[in-house]
Amino acid sequence: MNKRILFCIFCVSLLLSPLANAATSDHDSELLIKDGKFFGQIRYRYEHVEQDNALNDANAHTIRTNIGFKTGIYNNLGGLIEGQVVQHFGDEDFNSLDNGQTTFSTVADPDTAQINRLWVSYTGIPDTEVKLGRQFINLDNHRFIGTVGWRQNDQTFDALTITNTFLENLKAQYTYIDTVNRIFEGSTPPDDLEGGIHLANISYKFKDWLNITGYGYWIDFDNIAGLTAASANQSNKTYGLRLTGNMPINDDWTFSYEAEAAMQEDHGNSTLNYDENYYHIAPKISGHGFTIGAGYEVLEGDGTNSFRTPLATLHKFNGWADIFLATPANGLEDTYISAAYKFGDNTFLDGLKLAATYHNFDGKENGDYGNEFDISAGKSFKLPNTGQPFKKVDILLKYADYEAEDAPYVDTQKFWIQIGTKF
Repeated sequence: MNKRILFCIFCVSLLLSPLANAATSDHDSELLIKDGKFFGQIRYRYEHVEQDNALNDANAHTIRTNIGFKTGIYNNLGGLIEGQVVQHFGDEDFNSLDNGQTTFSTVADPDTAQINRLWVSYTGIPDTEVKLGRQFINLDNHRFIGTVGWRQNDQTFDALTITNTFLENLKAQYTYIDTVNRIFEGSTPPDDLEGGIHLANISYKFKDWLNITGYGYWIDFDNIAGLTAASANQSNKTYGLRLTGNMPINDDWTFSYEAEAAMQEDHGNSTLNYDENYYHIAPKISGHGFTIGAGYEVLEGDGTNSFRTPLATLHKFNGWADIFLATPANGLEDTYISAAYKFGDNTFLDGLKLAATYHNFDGKENGDYGNEFDISAGKSFKLPNTGQPFKKVDILLKYADYEAEDAPYVDTQKFWIQIGTKF
């Protein structure tokens, strides 16, 4: 039997065993069931993609439906189970990387139905939580480890996570990952990556103006084809240090920042031989509804190999057009400025957030990769309290315009309409 099926059966048995024991006690049953809660989400998205190449423009209508249940606590045990269905509707005029529509531009939201999360937790050790099963793992700003929440199919991890907070203001987390359940469906690119992944992340908050995080990630994939290079060659070990904080400038304005540096080498099953670095600095000021910032991010490359982030939430970085999901061989320098404004005048516009970012992309050693302008508008609307479970609906409009310079990149425009609600 497939080891992943055995793994799911094991998690379900752990989840159900306290329920079975609780059946003899109304109080225990109440803790597990009445203290638990159902949750869910419905999210529709329209995505349009135009590229200056031979591919047809993509138009994708997809809807994601999640429903799950999180138990209460019994004998320090708790659990969660969540299912997820992603389905397109209308014409399939896009390449999901699984539907065979290769004459269209890519929208990587394939149809899928799966157990999205299934985990049990134990909190019987002081200041410690142990979580086993299929779970979300989002570390820091998701630059190295994330759930790729922008895409309709989440990236999840079959993993053991141990989190400890024995000292005030300190959080230490260790994770072992056996399988990465990626956003794809099918074998090209692979929907799952297996191997042995160890993640260590420790953060300590000294003051509001200084939070220090140190991390070491040892990622080792089995050798299966499907990524830009063989998956084994995405294996790497990364060590880094991250600083974040904020401080008031005056009664109206606040300064915040993030600064990070990391070094990376080949590791495990990788057949490569490289040693590259990563740097990122991003200051911001906020006040009167405005947030204005700038940033400089570098992923080094030597012309053959470059800094790799195979488990990141990549859409969050280096432009929404997703041009640089793999770091170019010559590396990547992303110099950007951003501005946002959130209305708060108690009118119809109250809560409306407008945001814009301009990126200029260059190679670390050489090369001009072009520039990109991103803009978005988002607002939440409260729903009538008529007994139905949905409290609000979130609406988001986004646009990305990438202008290419050096080959192999091409001009790309993307537009999204997204409507979602949760309970």
